[in-house]
Amino acid sequence: MDGSLSESFVAGIREKLLSLRVDLESLTATSDESSQIVELDQSRVGRLSRMDALQAQAMAQASGRRRGIMLRQIAAALARIDRGEYGLCQSCEEPIPQKRLELNPAVALCVQCAEQSEPR
Repeated sequence: MDGSLSESFVAGIREKLLSLRVDLESLTATSDESSQIVELDQSRVGRLSRMDALQAQAMAQASGRRRGIMLRQIAAALARIDRGEYGLCQSCEEPIPQKRLELNPAVALCVQCAEQSEPR
């Protein structure tokens, strides 16, 4: 763990990550129904209603993918805490500013490395 981060700060971050994970897992469980296959029986559902259902399904699936990515990022951040590497950029190994970690506790890169890794 980076020496500039206090143990109490990292403990607070761990609690924040664990709470966020529980919230995301709960959301995933409740939204599974929205991403189910849409019934295409025209006798039961009108064409516009079916299109609305397909759009809602696509949005639910996209939200599910984003939740999955965030859950993986949370797991990786918790693993970095356990290894004592939390707060260090996974690319350049420089300290990540505490404010950045407060805004996104699962962040793995410093601003410079994150900017370099973004597609242009």
